[in-house]
Amino acid sequence: MEMEDQVESQKRRGISKDDLISERTGSLGCIGWVIVILSGIFTTLLFPITIWFCLKIVQEYERAVIFRLGRITDRKAKGPGIFFVLPCTDSFVKVDLRTVSFDIPPQEILTKDSVTVSVDGVVYFRVSDPIASVANVSNADFSTRLLAQTTLRNVLGTKNLAELLSDREGIAHSMQFNLDEATDNWGIKVERVEIKDVKLPHQLQRAMAAEAEASREARAKVIAAEGEMNASRALKEASLIIAESPSALQLRYLQTLSTIASEKNSTIIFPLPMDMLTPFMRK
Repeated sequence: MEMEDQVESQKRRGISKDDLISERTGSLGCIGWVIVILSGIFTTLLFPITIWFCLKIVQEYERAVIFRLGRITDRKAKGPGIFFVLPCTDSFVKVDLRTVSFDIPPQEILTKDSVTVSVDGVVYFRVSDPIASVANVSNADFSTRLLAQTTLRNVLGTKNLAELLSDREGIAHSMQFNLDEATDNWGIKVERVEIKDVKLPHQLQRAMAAEAEASREARAKVIAAEGEMNASRALKEASLIIAESPSALQLRYLQTLSTIASEKNSTIIFPLPMDMLTPFMRK
């Protein structure tokens, strides 16, 4: 836009946005002041009637940007409450300062690793400078909505699928920074950006599910093998300890009987040492 280019050129020369607005709110000129004086005289003469056209009211969450003969009258917007305008020469535009939210329509995006995904989000913004939102852009709300769609495409186009699925918060912060910087000259403050949903193609979903299932099965087999190895090592160490002390085997028998009795089984197997059966076997 022409006004945006003017702001950028003024910034390059070291002139702030407030200085540019002050140029807009300059003198009306001789003819302009004559018209304003005539309007004031006309308002005074018809005071009982014109008072209803001169007093205006804006709500607590609104501000009024007043134009007098096409120029902004003050560097600060009027309101909230009652303010005075001159008929015929003054006009004003109401600006809502409340936070506005809108949904970013689902965008078909090609990620950095050439995967097509559909992504949507939500943006929260508000008007921080009423004068800039009226003077620097024709429709701040609509322009912010369009810019949010293109920013979503640009930011996600530099990410691969893994980053898109795991780093939503970082992507949201990056979008917020880019949007806030781009809409600063429009008097818009982007407060928050959130990624709502990431939709993958059905074929890719099946492939990812198969990959995850295979990975889980491989980990389960590794864990089971490690458990068998640890168990065999423990049994080896136990057998060595029992071999060193024959009475330990008898204690193990008694512990086994105690375990069986606690389960209330009708059959109890009582193991006997083979040494007790040797005399009978000889006969």
